[in-house]
Amino acid sequence: MKGGEFIVKETDKNDVAIPEEMTEEQKQMAETVESFVVNEILPDIDEIDKHNLDLLKKHLKEAAELGFLGIYAPEEYGGVDLDTKTTVAIADKMGAAGSFAVAFAAHVGIGSLPLIYFGTKEQKDKYLKKIATGEWIAAYCLTEPDAGSDAMNITTNATLSEDDKYYILNGSKTYITNGGIADLYTVFAKINKTDHAAFLVERTFEGVSIGREEDKMGIRGSSTTPVMFDNVKVPVENLLGEIGKGYKIAFSVLDEGRFLLSVAAIGGAKMALQEAIKYGNQRKQFKLPITKFGAIKEKIADMITKIFAGESLNYRLADLYDKEIAKIDHNDEQYYLKKQKALEEYSIECSISKVYGSEALDFVVDETVQIFGGYGFIKDYPAERFYRDARINRIFEGTNEINRLLVPGIMLKKAMKNELPLQQGAMAAFEALITPSFDEIDESKKYAVEKNLIKNLKTLYLALSGMAVQKYLDSIKKEEEVLFALADIAINIFALESAVLRADKVQDIVNPNKLPLYDAVVKTVAFECTNNIEEAAKKAAFYIGTDALQSVLSGIRRFTRYDANDLLEAKRLLANTAIEQEKYIF
Repeated sequence: MKGGEFIVKETDKNDVAIPEEMTEEQKQMAETVESFVVNEILPDIDEIDKHNLDLLKKHLKEAAELGFLGIYAPEEYGGVDLDTKTTVAIADKMGAAGSFAVAFAAHVGIGSLPLIYFGTKEQKDKYLKKIATGEWIAAYCLTEPDAGSDAMNITTNATLSEDDKYYILNGSKTYITNGGIADLYTVFAKINKTDHAAFLVERTFEGVSIGREEDKMGIRGSSTTPVMFDNVKVPVENLLGEIGKGYKIAFSVLDEGRFLLSVAAIGGAKMALQEAIKYGNQRKQFKLPITKFGAIKEKIADMITKIFAGESLNYRLADLYDKEIAKIDHNDEQYYLKKQKALEEYSIECSISKVYGSEALDFVVDETVQIFGGYGFIKDYPAERFYRDARINRIFEGTNEINRLLVPGIMLKKAMKNELPLQQGAMAAFEALITPSFDEIDESKKYAVEKNLIKNLKTLYLALSGMAVQKYLDSIKKEEEVLFALADIAINIFALESAVLRADKVQDIVNPNKLPLYDAVVKTVAFECTNNIEEAAKKAAFYIGTDALQSVLSGIRRFTRYDANDLLEAKRLLANTAIEQEKYIF
């Protein structure tokens, strides 16, 4: 399935990957990372958060010795070049590591990927083994004081020297993760103030200077600094990729960075949930542990719901990646360049993943603080750190606002190129929306109600998307409120469908005694996502406006109808099971 096609096609359960099917090797990798985080990182997390960068670097070196810093790098350069699903298993466990996880992700993701994908053999020979083995730390320098979301507006400039041996680099970057500890920076600039380009810049090059460490709200133990360039002589052989294509390098690796962020966010959410349950089981009010009360149980069930859906969509995306990559001959000299090109296909799903994962984490840590009560506001307890550390994820790797615009924006671009049949189905979808009808559902089939719901929700998206294009035509890109509403519909469809497909696929895999838990979580995910979609669809309908508005609103109510019978029992089953096991239960 191509990127974005989930909105117009039905996906079979056998066409998705689920964490329940992890191989023994993947499980062992995950267990190794979990052991490393629990035994090495978390005991030092308070000291790391005091901005002990020496301790941070020490643990990065230990991670390198275990092979974690080379998860994307080729074996000939000291890496392990893992498939995407295995990197997901690693990043999920690393997500609990707070500030350390940020430094780790910046190094292995956006710090290393530009070199891996776009570097020449000579550049890789010079730098990549140092990066993959942790001898050097990597950083990615795109953001500037006046160029954040508007990354195309960077002013850092490079001019070719008279002897044609160097590019003279001038400018400054801000909020650079790993800025104060990095040895190699991928720096984005404009040659002669016009052509976007990327450069590999060593920390020791004359004219490179590092600003003071930022005093941050959260992720306090990671290094975040400005990096300045004052007439830095960058050898011409350190130009990365082609002149004029620097922005492609910048944005392409952001897709994978967004995905990695989402996976780590869901992993962090699991840790927060676990700590919330443990605390709730110990904390007594009115002579009972607070986990005995329905108000707390509902919070726990809702936290599980968010995590399950986020985990499901991330594994689904990982599998899409791996299937696309499998089409490339690994012996091809252009393998990594073609791999990066293949991954571009799923930029829509990457943005969905980033938004859903970061906002799921925000929800979970907020409820964790609430369960801890006043103690959640005190630094002696982990809830306070979870809350502060989580907030940056909605800003990192492109704000969630930018990513929301990308979801329907890229879909519409694909439609214009006849790569995605949105408009072909829009008219039929609109007619279905405004014409009362009742589907016959064969409820003997597993999750038939939810699958029919998903079909209706996709029709709803097509109808509203078509209405928006018909009204605004090419100016649709300026109607950001409408695009936001469409994005929220698409995001929740992908999350709901991923959760249902996963639960359907496990029927013959897991212990039958556990199947009622999957039925319960499908119900809670469907209820939540449908409510979210109904709200977003109503906004879109009112924003767009139409002579048939009342019919459209009636269709929205019909297409978002979900009879969540026994919802309370489903939530209580999820919560009681998690409370007993004191952990995330899937």
